[in-house]
Amino acid sequence: QVQLVESGGGLVQTGESLRLSCAASGRTFTSSNAMAWFRQAPGQEREFVAAISGFGGATYSNSVQGRFTISRDNAKNTMYLQMNSLKSEDTAVYYCAGSSGPRLESLPRRYNYWGQGTQVTVSS
Repeated sequence: QVQLVESGGGLVQTGESLRLSCAASGRTFTSSNAMAWFRQAPGQEREFVAAISGFGGATYSNSVQGRFTISRDNAKNTMYLQMNSLKSEDTAVYYCAGSSGPRLESLPRRYNYWGQGTQVTVSS
């Protein structure tokens, strides 16, 4: 019923920017649902990046705070992650996730809708 599709990943150099998009579809997913970005590097656990609530509030991991900005356009059912000042440590597969509730969550198991991921590679 719900599908999330990421786009915008790619290869950039240190210090450059990317904007990821996540398009949501499905009648059971509404603007009141919280959404989030996670990332996973090879051999690492899936890491929380940022989340945005159904009310527009946002929270970030310490590693990206000040560099990344999460936003959503409810009219388009699309979430964005603006990634500035990218570092090699940001290299990972980035996943879009949707919650069944409006509250901010940082645990992967709190999200029941997932995209297939988009690769972000930052070279030095």
